[in-house]
Amino acid sequence: MADMQSGIGPFVGVFLAERGWATGLIGTAMTIGNIAGMLITTPIGGFIDTTDHKRAMIIVPGAAVVAASSIILLSQNFWAVAISQVATAIAGAAIVPAVTGITLGMVGQKGFNRQNGRNQAFNHAGNMLGAAASGLLGWRFGYFWVFMLAALFGAITVACVFMISPALINNRAARGSKEDDPDHQPSGLTVVLKHKPLVVLAAALAFYQLGSAPIVTLYGLSAVSSKLANGPSFVATIIVIAQGTMIVSSVIGMRVAEKRNYWWIMLVAFLVLPLRGLSAFLLSGWWGVVPVEILDGIGAGLLSVAVPAMVARSLNSTGRVNLGQGAVITIQGAGAAVSPALTGWIAQWMGYSPTFLICGGMGVVAAAIWISMRSAIRHL
Repeated sequence: MADMQSGIGPFVGVFLAERGWATGLIGTAMTIGNIAGMLITTPIGGFIDTTDHKRAMIIVPGAAVVAASSIILLSQNFWAVAISQVATAIAGAAIVPAVTGITLGMVGQKGFNRQNGRNQAFNHAGNMLGAAASGLLGWRFGYFWVFMLAALFGAITVACVFMISPALINNRAARGSKEDDPDHQPSGLTVVLKHKPLVVLAAALAFYQLGSAPIVTLYGLSAVSSKLANGPSFVATIIVIAQGTMIVSSVIGMRVAEKRNYWWIMLVAFLVLPLRGLSAFLLSGWWGVVPVEILDGIGAGLLSVAVPAMVARSLNSTGRVNLGQGAVITIQGAGAAVSPALTGWIAQWMGYSPTFLICGGMGVVAAAIWISMRSAIRHL
């Protein structure tokens, strides 16, 4: 599912840059898509809580991503690209809580930590292999074959999802209702607004994403614009290194969480971002891709395990786990939505190096929020 979910998304920045787009315009198009995804994520999470057709919430959005990727290949008109980014973001907003819901429905709260860790390890492996294959195909044959690979993986994903019998998904467990009390009613929709641990988690993640989200795109643009690298192969290398590291860090995060709580895992992830920004500032091109993306893999791998598990644990018995997942992704997405346009224009005005330092500083802000509000979330 990993390659289908992203489509040609990781390659969009360098694809447009090679066709004469400025960084500010690239960032603006991506921001439009991110804002759309941010606005729809919470309602979709609530819908996933209520629907018994959770498999469809992976199949339909996945097909939408593949279709959206084709738009960019056919037209580089600004609004065509922006609409494609909107479709991709909305589809991605549905897939993440849908996978969480299906996992909870199959293994329950007790098995969620371990199964979510496995899910994330395989997800990162799929991203790594998909990016390597996409980079090779893009380098040798062009971007069209990157799209074709995403479409192929989309077809395989649909086949795999249909192999999961609906009878294996407990819909009460999938939404986080009390598994031993069939008469227990879900909490009101406002539970996510009143839940302090969830608010703290979302706020810290918003600042983290504000700094983390644009670094890959900006680093690729920096190298390609300086003629230090070939676009498709360089972006693929960035993704392969990051995703390979995420496989390891997600498994470690799963193991650590079984012995300690998630607070420490989140803190480490936040503190990795300043180191990543500093590495991007000091190193450029092929020289810096390894340390920058290893640090990216550590932070993102830990978060991929910790965030869904913290939300599921925090909202257990409320019946609103997927709504909570959507709400956290929405606030987190606020940072990711603003960052491409903001950092794209900063990079255009000030240059790439100062922008990397600003991005790293967002990790310090996230860590400060996390430490100062520890009393609210230390039990998770």
